[in-house]
Amino acid sequence: MPNAGYIRIVFLFFFTIVGNAQNISLYEQFNGRYDFTFVGNTLNLAENNSTTTCTELIAPFASAELNLNSNQQLHKAYLYWAGSGNGDQQVSMNGIDITATRILSAINSNTGLSYFSAFADVTALVATTGNGTYTLSNLDISATLLSEPGYCDFRTNFAGWTLVVVYSSALLPINQVNLYDGLQSIPTAINITLDNLNVVDNVGAKIGFVAWEGDRGLAVNESLRINGTVLSNPPLNPANNAFNGTNSITNSSTLHNMDLDIYSIQNNIQIGDTSALIQLTSGQDVVLMNVILTTFNSQLPDAVISIDAVDKTCDSPNVTLHYTVSNPNATDPLPSGTIIAFYCDGILVGQAQTQTTLPINGFEQGQIVLTIPTSAPLNYTLVAQVDANSSVQELIETNNSANWTDTLWFSPVISALDPIVSCNKGFTSGEFNFYNYAESAFDAALATFGGYYETIADATNQVNAIVTPESYWATATPKTIYFRVNNEHCYSLGNFELQTKNCPPQIFNYVSANGDGANDTFHIEGLYNIFTQFTLEIYNRWGRLVWKGNNSMPEWDGFSNQKFTISDYISPKGTYYYILNLNDPSFPDPYMGWLYFTF
Repeated sequence: MPNAGYIRIVFLFFFTIVGNAQNISLYEQFNGRYDFTFVGNTLNLAENNSTTTCTELIAPFASAELNLNSNQQLHKAYLYWAGSGNGDQQVSMNGIDITATRILSAINSNTGLSYFSAFADVTALVATTGNGTYTLSNLDISATLLSEPGYCDFRTNFAGWTLVVVYSSALLPINQVNLYDGLQSIPTAINITLDNLNVVDNVGAKIGFVAWEGDRGLAVNESLRINGTVLSNPPLNPANNAFNGTNSITNSSTLHNMDLDIYSIQNNIQIGDTSALIQLTSGQDVVLMNVILTTFNSQLPDAVISIDAVDKTCDSPNVTLHYTVSNPNATDPLPSGTIIAFYCDGILVGQAQTQTTLPINGFEQGQIVLTIPTSAPLNYTLVAQVDANSSVQELIETNNSANWTDTLWFSPVISALDPIVSCNKGFTSGEFNFYNYAESAFDAALATFGGYYETIADATNQVNAIVTPESYWATATPKTIYFRVNNEHCYSLGNFELQTKNCPPQIFNYVSANGDGANDTFHIEGLYNIFTQFTLEIYNRWGRLVWKGNNSMPEWDGFSNQKFTISDYISPKGTYYYILNLNDPSFPDPYMGWLYFTF
């Protein structure tokens, strides 16, 4: 037996002026090899038109027998109990407490008296109990009848219960079973439209009613019509006394003040109908309509699509949409080749089709690459629509689309940064501080800083970040430093260059060549390996050249290296004159000055 799905319909409370009731509306739909039956009983010991004191007419419990055939398997069981007053929310079924999950109410506009019907899902209880006797107890309306004499005066004192059972069977055709409920009083006449029908074949079509407070002895203009035709099932349900305390399943005519009736309507409804009009009249009897069920043969698929995920890549208008097409509430397979269309804010951006025939409750998954139009808003909406060309007749034509609102991903915007220049410390090396330098290149409200790196690969993989950007030593320049900026989904890489320049040298013009490690040579800071073409000349006080050097020679330590002097002879103490030519275009003029030498 296929386990066909069903649609849960959210039940809404509607209040009308006439009867102040919850209008009958679709509560649940079952598609598959399903049908329904009723069991239930009244707590009224006699019709409430009896001369017996009305409070004595309500029994403390009532029983009924459930007898499903061996080929009928329980699918759902819903318990309704009803009576005079505002409602008893807790009752017992076979000694097990049942609490109502919904209370339906109605007020008779002629008398102002209120009535209720309560609902509970008892599928688990019935599945455990199975066939047999079901006894409802603890439905007590005695306090209501004693506090409000109007119920007895107008003879509208009643209480009872019914078990609505939806079952499946492999012997059944594929049907659509609709369960409608509410609570509407019939002071004179009411019209109830049953919608969400889908009649493919009217053979075997039937309708069932659960109604309360009908009296066999009152038959004044009392009728039940569907699509304008009076329903009857004589002698149990004559045309002029539809609500006469009967049970069509047990053929009982003593179901006092309640009706469990089922009628064939295959001649009252047409193939293709999507709704039916129920008309009820009662010239004298106060009747409360509670539950209506219909069964129609309905062999149709039901194409449903969902958007499962949308994959995006940064800075690309292309997205990969993952979707699932299913046939969950169907009574027939969905054919392969069913068209699927994809829209972005009303613009068609892609098409696909189902690849296989989907059985009842079957599904298939797919994916498609879509390009988001440049005209789409920042927050765009994708719509996937299955059976987009309406070529497949379906059970439900209003559940073929799914929406997905999203935004494209963009990498953070990074502006260019100027190079950082530091003094050349030798052979273009230098020390740099770029601790927060990159923060000026992006908007911190939109992105976060992801570190400094020496290579693009390290920045991409976020490994080997520079740990001391405030004191970074570059062994050679120019050198490019990379940095990473992240937002929620994307990242960008920026860079800037470290450069060195030759800064003016710092000349220390005191030499104490005594070997103590302090000022032992003529030291010029920022000269060697920076101004590699420099020449340095040192003259004594009489103008004789004592020493001449360049980048390949050590600093002057007081010994001469020129002719007309004694080589490797330390110069005498005194004042000397130096001339430093840097031979650098940025420093065209020589540095000249006095230095003092001692030892």
